Amino acid sequence: MVGAGYVGIPTAVTLSHFGYSVIVAERDLSRLGELRAGRSPIREEGLDELLAEGIAAGLLTFTDNATEAAADADVVFLCVATPQGNGGEADITYIIDAATSISAALRPGSIVVNKSTVPVGTAARVQVALGRDDVFVVSNPEFLREGTAVHDSLHAERIVAGSDDPRHAEIVVQLFADTGAAVVITDTASAETIKYAANAFLATKLSFMNAMAAFCEEVGADVRDVRLGMGHDHRIGMDFLNPGPGWGGSCLPKDTAALLYMSQINNFDFPLLAGAIETNERQLARMVSKIEEAAGGLDGRTIAAWGLTFKANTDDRRSSPAIDIVQRLAARGAIVQAYDPTVAPGQVYADLDGVSVMSSPRDAARGAHCLAILTEWSEFSLVDLADIYSQMEHAAIVDCRNLLSAATVREAGFSYQGVGIR
Repeated sequence: MVGAGYVGIPTAVTLSHFGYSVIVAERDLSRLGELRAGRSPIREEGLDELLAEGIAAGLLTFTDNATEAAADADVVFLCVATPQGNGGEADITYIIDAATSISAALRPGSIVVNKSTVPVGTAARVQVALGRDDVFVVSNPEFLREGTAVHDSLHAERIVAGSDDPRHAEIVVQLFADTGAAVVITDTASAETIKYAANAFLATKLSFMNAMAAFCEEVGADVRDVRLGMGHDHRIGMDFLNPGPGWGGSCLPKDTAALLYMSQINNFDFPLLAGAIETNERQLARMVSKIEEAAGGLDGRTIAAWGLTFKANTDDRRSSPAIDIVQRLAARGAIVQAYDPTVAPGQVYADLDGVSVMSSPRDAARGAHCLAILTEWSEFSLVDLADIYSQMEHAAIVDCRNLLSAATVREAGFSYQGVGIR
């Protein structure tokens, strides 16, 4: 396993749980030290337990040398970063570098698996980088949700494997046979496209609901009831119908941008996807406007921000809509006091320049002209509203996650705005 990030670690502990011997290569020495000590450097439910299980069984080991790890492997998973380039494209430099570095050490007949999300055509480029006709490349995209990645690994809905020779794809699929998942064996280009198609569809679904939430506010409808009426249609389903501040995270923004980039360079017009991205941008701006209105302005006003991660139950702030919003508030002169259970006060964070990180929801609310709920952490629904009311300069709440009961909040003396609700 090359790379011990949000994909590599859950995949590694899952395979060791299934009885395979797994060696994980990680260049970050701090992260490597945590893993060797049996501590997960990322927040995922159940990860520490499986990590300890694999280490105790002798099935899970760690190294800082990818070449050394690959030399003993029958299958090598590439789980390295594919960051977004300046033009929206996915940068596969780390993938190609990893393939090049391990090439000479690979056993004849071994399989190199692209687990990271990569553009269409990457499998062929990895094959070229390997420079060997006795080593084979399979595309095996991940479909893990942060916060539930261990559960998703153990109970996968589907396993997709793409190869120019189905026999190699079948070997990779067999590694995950204990999940009981549906299996899709296809060519590499289709496997690579499936991941982008899935995330683009989910992003479009979210953008549609955020647009519907804005419509509901204009006509006096309640988006929660609209969601129920839609979601009970089995063709639509309830998932990804919750409106919010906008979609974000490590996957949806990067993957939609990459798919749009691939469309453009292949002369394919994709206005539907472009519209979903534009709608998301408008949603972020709309949340800022809601906060500004509730606070009576922004310049010099104190805004309490509850939540900084892109969703609850993860410590990941990459492309978080909460970060986008607090940065916009700070840029317009607001004094932003933020709290998140995964962000410690007193440290310097590059993505939180101009934002004060507080040690509790109560501290964040002190002297605030508006409280904005930006991440749906369950602890926010359990706070003593009377106590929060006593801390604030102006009792206004903008609930960008529709986490609280509007009636309960208003009974406590606050003005309340949700997303798409009366």
